[in-house]
Amino acid sequence: MSFSDSETGSHGGEYKSFKQLSRDRLLHEMLGTSGSGDSRSSWKVLIMDKVTVKVMSSTCKMADITDQGVSLVEDLFRRRQPLPSMDAIYFIQPTKENVVMFLSDMSGREPLYRKAYVYFSSPIPKDLVARIKNDTSVIPRIGALGEMNFEYFPIDSQGFVTDHERALSELFGESAQNSRLAEASLNVMATRISTVFASLKEFPLVCYRAAKEQDGSTAANFRELVPGKLATAIWNNITTYKSSIPNYPQKETCELLILDRSVDQIAPVIHEWTYDAMCHDLLDMNGNKYVHEVPGKAGGPPEKKEVLLEDQDPVWLELRHTHIADASERLHDRFTNFVSKNKAAQMEQRDGSELSTRDLQKMVQALPQYNEQKEKLSIHVEIAGELNKVIRETGLRELGQLEQDLVFGDAATKEVIQFLRTKQNTSGENKLRLMMIYASVYPEKFEGDKAAKLMQLAKLSPEDMKAVKNMRLLEGSEKRKPSGSFSLKFDSKKKGNAARKDRTGEEEETWQLFRFYPMIEELVEKMCQGDLSKDDYQCMNNAQKTTHEANGSSARNIPPKATTESTNPRSVRSRRTPNWARSRTSDDGYSSDSSLKNFSTDFKNMGQRIFVFIIGGATRSELRVCHKLTSKLRREVVLGTTSLDDPPQYITKLKLLSEKEASVDPGLGI
Repeated sequence: MSFSDSETGSHGGEYKSFKQLSRDRLLHEMLGTSGSGDSRSSWKVLIMDKVTVKVMSSTCKMADITDQGVSLVEDLFRRRQPLPSMDAIYFIQPTKENVVMFLSDMSGREPLYRKAYVYFSSPIPKDLVARIKNDTSVIPRIGALGEMNFEYFPIDSQGFVTDHERALSELFGESAQNSRLAEASLNVMATRISTVFASLKEFPLVCYRAAKEQDGSTAANFRELVPGKLATAIWNNITTYKSSIPNYPQKETCELLILDRSVDQIAPVIHEWTYDAMCHDLLDMNGNKYVHEVPGKAGGPPEKKEVLLEDQDPVWLELRHTHIADASERLHDRFTNFVSKNKAAQMEQRDGSELSTRDLQKMVQALPQYNEQKEKLSIHVEIAGELNKVIRETGLRELGQLEQDLVFGDAATKEVIQFLRTKQNTSGENKLRLMMIYASVYPEKFEGDKAAKLMQLAKLSPEDMKAVKNMRLLEGSEKRKPSGSFSLKFDSKKKGNAARKDRTGEEEETWQLFRFYPMIEELVEKMCQGDLSKDDYQCMNNAQKTTHEANGSSARNIPPKATTESTNPRSVRSRRTPNWARSRTSDDGYSSDSSLKNFSTDFKNMGQRIFVFIIGGATRSELRVCHKLTSKLRREVVLGTTSLDDPPQYITKLKLLSEKEASVDPGLGI
């Protein structure tokens, strides 16, 4: 029931990124090889269910699908017109309902399609295989029957989600303890994560954040056991793959680190100052869609236009992980350079004097390209301007400074109280986020009636108070030392508490308010160096095997451990653009040497992949760090998570942890 060995694996030939491999599998292994006989030009119908539609749309564009000969995309459970002269490709989950519907389509004297090529998104139970084989009228009409093992949703070139929007409430809520819903959620999650490794033909070293025993006799509670339970379920699936998938690796080819949201409760709420994070945090965006006004036709009223901020936009691709000030500066330089070097732009900038025939000819030649590029640059100039406006009007720089000072131990209660008293116009959401950061670093300040007094000073509602209180649920045990999951070990030379060590000395000349880094940056580096605590992080594979042994030859690409630490955490960050931020530009005004382009050509020197999975949602800062570490460690770091959350979404989910009942997400496939 499995595909034959493919040449798209990551350990032979040209190195391809996580999303490239995923896209190639769907387009070439599934759509490209399905056809009548040797004819690959005949049009086909693609039939999917609710989950596989999401898989396909997150991985490929409609134009990609059409290029593979698909003329029609259909919903498995909608009434469909018979097309007996066409072949059909079924990409569906291996459920009883789906199999029954497929058999109904293809059985009898007049099937809906000429031939069916059936691919399941995850391993199919034996009883369903038997059900298909027992239908003698359908068997001759099946052109292929296989397990695609592809049930994850790429969100980035180095990121995917399992589409469990309710993972926090199902696994960490008050009603989560050993509930059937929690177990079902973990099983679906494990299946979807496992298909990543089946799809890429990777055999992971499975490590996870281990639960702590409360004392000599009391076992950890369900919430603390979640990473271990997920690791066990994934390991069981991987063990099955070793014997069921042809040419599946028998030794470790990559590493997987399973964490939950308690590992870093600051990252989801602190203001992240990169272009990508600020767009999603401060602007009213719907997913990756930005809506802006454009002049109406024939002098009519302005019209709204949607713009997708995605990888196909080269400006977005270059700027998304840069500091907002850096992005603004680059955009200004880029636009100036564009106008100075583009003939049509220069013509437009003239003072209205009569144009020569030669000038007009140059303008006409440059116009199509000029309009497209000018529009893309103009949109980002507009977005950056809107972001800077919001930052000014909300006083976000001062709040951001206080947030980061708290995290690095350079501010404490006095500064928080002073801010709350003097900045009363700060929005409720921003004050709540500040209080959540404060609670993470100083949990003892929220014991007893102290929390109520602080929330009263901040003028926050009891509903907002839920978000702070529910941070304890992620922590695990009530008996554990209060600071156990909120703050990490810190430099004893610092005053007060600190949730991070200052690492700015490792990267010279950075921007102000760019000190913060999510914890996974430190954890991934430690894993590469074999320095993860064996008590805190355990592995499902041979417990005696060290991380370096699992890496094999890729260990040669791991840089030595950094030894430089900042001795002045209060030092002022340089406002000057660092050299790496300034890129040469070509005549069209675009960067001619974007770091991504340079990096992608050097993938052949990469070590083994690292996968990090965060249960309970991940942040854009954590996705950014995976890109950063890929370049730094020379190993592709892929972030997986139950959902990618912006701060407002995360806070809403956190408040729901104390709700007694959590409804089932229809997208889970449970």
